[in-house]
Amino acid sequence: MARLLVMEGNTLARQAEAARLGVRSSSGIYTEAVKAHFPEITCDIVHAADRGQALQPGAAFTDYAGLIIGGSGLHAYAKQFEVTNQIDLLKSFSETGKPILGSCWGLQIAAIAGGGTVDRSPNGREVGVARKIALSARGQQHALYRNKPTVFDAPCIHYDEVTALPSGSEVLSGNRHSAIQGAVVPLGHSEVWAVQYHPEFDLQHLSKIFDLYSKDMVEQGFFMNQSDAGAYKADLDVLAEQPSDTTRRWRLGIDDDILVPEIRRAEIINWIDSCILI
Repeated sequence: MARLLVMEGNTLARQAEAARLGVRSSSGIYTEAVKAHFPEITCDIVHAADRGQALQPGAAFTDYAGLIIGGSGLHAYAKQFEVTNQIDLLKSFSETGKPILGSCWGLQIAAIAGGGTVDRSPNGREVGVARKIALSARGQQHALYRNKPTVFDAPCIHYDEVTALPSGSEVLSGNRHSAIQGAVVPLGHSEVWAVQYHPEFDLQHLSKIFDLYSKDMVEQGFFMNQSDAGAYKADLDVLAEQPSDTTRRWRLGIDDDILVPEIRRAEIINWIDSCILI
């Protein structure tokens, strides 16, 4: 059965710190999302943000059917090893001609690798739920968005956004916060299907985000105070356990596009069906 390579966007040190707080790694979350729908697929992880890390012993890029890149707390435009090594690995993998899927950080480093640009969003942080993402005319026809509503919400967290895509790219979706929420980016001999949001996230992870960043979110005006933030997180926790809770669905403005895994993860499912299991 298919074997995928998942590139972890954060350093081992940051992953260890997150684990102490009960937060799953970005590569771990992505692996769980893939295996929830394709349990027979094998996912290997490469920690490209750290020196001395490599593929599994004896493995080569050609052994994998595709590459997945999830999120990261780094900045794609930073000139430091933790970033540039990931971009270099992405470029090297793209020479195989095999398919690549990216979320958030994955979209951003694909843009940089292809000659595009990434910068801080003038609209600040988009966090929790990216609202009213609308498919472009091309997006409505593209396999990445099969069985996806024309307008939908999605889990997210980012400060940075793609400000210019490489030549030959196509914008598949966008919203008021970020004009490029989904895109196809040609790179090397490969094609990157990527989104700015996180179809791999679940409500449990969103709850952790609101817990970890509640102080920042009060200061940035997302919540009036810590009590307000705590009440939101409590509602989110209930909805995670009881997705049919109509009161919290209404109060949080969260619907099936986030609560139904097959809709939330449609991009992941479509990429695997269209590019891997063929």
